[in-house]
Amino acid sequence: MKLVKAIAITVVAIVIILIAIPFFIDVNSFKPKVESELSSALGRKAEVGDLSLSIITGSVSAANISIADDPAFSKQPFLTAKSLKIGVELIPIIFSKELHVTGITLEQPDINLISNAKGVWNFASLGATKKSHVHRGPHLELAAEKSGSATAADLSVGEIKVNDGKLVLAKAGAKPVTLSKVDITVKNFSTTGQFPFTLTASLPEGGDCKLDGKAGPLAAADTPVEAAIKVRKLDLANIGMDPSIGLGGSADLDGNLTSDGKVAKLTGTLTADKLKMSPKGSPAGKQVDVKFNTTYDVKRQGGTLSQGDISTGKAVAHLTGKYQAEGEATLLNMKLDAPGMPVDDVETLLPALGVVLPSGSGLKGGTLSANLGITGPTDKLVIEGPVKLENATLTGFDMGSKLGALAAFGGKAPASKDTVIKNFSTNARVAPEGTKADNINLDVPSIGVVTGSGTVSPAGALDFHMVANLSGGVAGGLTQVAGGGKSGGIPFIISGTTSNPTFLPDMKGIAAGAASSAIQGALAGGKGGGSAAGGAAGALGGLLKKKP
Repeated sequence: MKLVKAIAITVVAIVIILIAIPFFIDVNSFKPKVESELSSALGRKAEVGDLSLSIITGSVSAANISIADDPAFSKQPFLTAKSLKIGVELIPIIFSKELHVTGITLEQPDINLISNAKGVWNFASLGATKKSHVHRGPHLELAAEKSGSATAADLSVGEIKVNDGKLVLAKAGAKPVTLSKVDITVKNFSTTGQFPFTLTASLPEGGDCKLDGKAGPLAAADTPVEAAIKVRKLDLANIGMDPSIGLGGSADLDGNLTSDGKVAKLTGTLTADKLKMSPKGSPAGKQVDVKFNTTYDVKRQGGTLSQGDISTGKAVAHLTGKYQAEGEATLLNMKLDAPGMPVDDVETLLPALGVVLPSGSGLKGGTLSANLGITGPTDKLVIEGPVKLENATLTGFDMGSKLGALAAFGGKAPASKDTVIKNFSTNARVAPEGTKADNINLDVPSIGVVTGSGTVSPAGALDFHMVANLSGGVAGGLTQVAGGGKSGGIPFIISGTTSNPTFLPDMKGIAAGAASSAIQGALAGGKGGGSAAGGAAGALGGLLKKKP
């Protein structure tokens, strides 16, 4: 019993001593040293609040911490945190007053990452200072890399944790992106070696992301990184892209990132739901998958997309090319190769691209092919190249009835609710000032072949000058008139809007054809010329609803 009593007294005495030690050690005496070493390591002014020492947990805590930003970016702090807890070895701190760090935990930090117009981030200057410091211990080391060069902190810590943080990414010319509930865990951290890390965060609109990999050494000129990336429910409208692109929808991403600090390579798959790629577009009706492989030159701020396979259903398009940061914009020089895509799958993607079909109509059957160049800054892209549609049907739209007065010059087109398209081809150019279509060739078996060119304004207004070479039941006298008696076709104009097009005769073109016919008749002088001139007058009179 005496032995048990003695042991109990001894344990109580030790506990009392451990509790009492913090009252005899002024841990705040380390505050200037902590601030100095932290400022030197980061190359930024660092401030910490009052320090407290817990013998039981073996840690030093600071109520508040603040790290200044690079003055070239902001006067606001780069980082603030509610509290900072530093795990320490007790023996050195008690007997030799040396600080040896075993772990660091940062609670509820707010971190602001800013990129300027040249693509340089405010964290790029972290870890550099003009002074050289040497302080060695089992777990904390500060050393100069080279004489006369900027030094970085040779810091090693058993574990670094960030709990419940907020990360704001602000890129010049783009809407800031905020990540909340940011948790980071780093094991066996060292600026001179590789260390594993895990990062999780909540994204706007209920999404989340996770990075799991390895990084380091930080002491090198560039930091190598290997990580697996998983993103769920990414709100594409809030990823910091130029709003003028009109990007929208939700996406999941699974990828792998490898970087030597100079060149980064990202591969993986992005799956987008309700994708929108135009300011005036509406969500796509089908899921869109993108399999990608891209390399990015960190210093040059540009990269190459070697694989960009875009698919929806059985329709597949291949996007490749280069991209380059240029001030607040990104310059693109890319090619889109889309051969023989099933129209039924492509049709659901057209609204996302801002393509508007006549009201109540749709495209069914056949194939769509395109070979497009995509160039210029993202806010002023120019997309141009040949487009071809084959063996498709424009449902809910009767082109024969829309031709109206044109068909009245001859017979009438068979009544139909749809327009069957054997072939449609054009050279298209889509730019900020509008869309232009040249060399249009439309073959509709029930009507004939329509050719011409025209424009679509950014507001959707149509201005097309066309010629209809009518055939079958709709061929008639006007074809002879318009072509000066040589079956040259009927000139007409398409105006109105993309959702409600209007077909009208091109009176100037028809008049020119009639005049030509009359002149030919006069020159013929009694060799059928009078008949031709009379036919022309009759046709024009019918069009104008007047008697010749």
